[in-house]
Amino acid sequence: MKRRDFLKTSVLATAALAGAPLAAEAKKEKPRVQAYRTMGKTGLKMSDISLGTGGLPSPSMVLRAIDRGINYMDTAPDYGSSEKYIGEAMKKIQRDKVIIATKFCTPYSYPNHLQQGSKKKEYITAVEESLMRMKTDYVDFCLVHAIGESSRNVENEKKRLLDEEMLFAADELKKAGKIRFLGISSHGPDNMEDLLLTAVTSGHYDLIMPSFNFMSFPRLPDVIKEAKKRGVAVVAMKTLAGAKGMDFDSKGQPFEPAAFKWVLNHSEVSGLVISIKTVSNLDLFLSASGQKFKASDRKILDRYVQRFGKEYCRTGCNQCESACPERVSIASILRYQMYFDDYGMEKTAMKHYTRLEAKAEKCTACANRSCTGACPYGLDVSALLRNAHDTLTFIA
Repeated sequence: MKRRDFLKTSVLATAALAGAPLAAEAKKEKPRVQAYRTMGKTGLKMSDISLGTGGLPSPSMVLRAIDRGINYMDTAPDYGSSEKYIGEAMKKIQRDKVIIATKFCTPYSYPNHLQQGSKKKEYITAVEESLMRMKTDYVDFCLVHAIGESSRNVENEKKRLLDEEMLFAADELKKAGKIRFLGISSHGPDNMEDLLLTAVTSGHYDLIMPSFNFMSFPRLPDVIKEAKKRGVAVVAMKTLAGAKGMDFDSKGQPFEPAAFKWVLNHSEVSGLVISIKTVSNLDLFLSASGQKFKASDRKILDRYVQRFGKEYCRTGCNQCESACPERVSIASILRYQMYFDDYGMEKTAMKHYTRLEAKAEKCTACANRSCTGACPYGLDVSALLRNAHDTLTFIA
């Protein structure tokens, strides 16, 4: 072989070897949905990891999620532009291949769910406007949203979930083919388990969406067992126990898949919804799909509890609030602080806070600290509230 030919062959071989890892990387299978679960008596099957659209960045993220096998989308009129983005994506989606859940809400900044006393026409109008934004003729589920958040009176909230105007509207919308099933959601802070159980046993609801994670809600397993017995689907949210895992060093192992696998280890759960804002989120979160919860996952969660157990407010607990002489909305305030610190939703959190009647400004001069003494998890509630007030208050 001539020297010139030898050099040419060597260069090509070297280039081929250098390119091999790139080619292998290009061919590497991206994480996809590996399991679908039946949604109670509806007969629908949802991807076990599904798309929550709070903070949805663009229509393309909807298309990316669907391309990876996600078929369930949870949205609401007060989730920013999410319904509009879904509508843009729907131009390229076969409608019967996806399941869409929205809420009885108005299209302004969260929270704008329809309250007790709303008329049938308001419920119908809210759904029809959602359909127009999403460019679809129907939604699969429409939910009474955030039960237990807007009132500390459990009887008032029970009236909201059994409101005749809402139920008449739902029946009319079903007959018109504009919604298929009725659902309800709750992340507390008040009476979450009692309210969800009322919904499950009422016979009106086909789906419940509770906050459910490895650090909260000891009575919730009984509720979801009853739901399964009655054919009511369970879709979990707030599965990351404060979502502090972004800054969590668990010996090089990601925290989020372990948290998801813990939730999905409960056979009563049809699936979970999680906000997906980036392709890296999509890759990481889908790595938990169809996977078993292992001892190694338990160790990751145990380390998380050790690190954050006295920082994370269990929003469905609310045992400290009755100890506050000023009746400050402790659980809601600390949830909004979580949105600010851990969800990257700073503007939204501050807007929520300004709407509260019982804010934490009085905590700055309070020497009582009875709230801290009442926390069963050892959180320094008083200090957390003072910090939240400083963080969430608009300064002119």
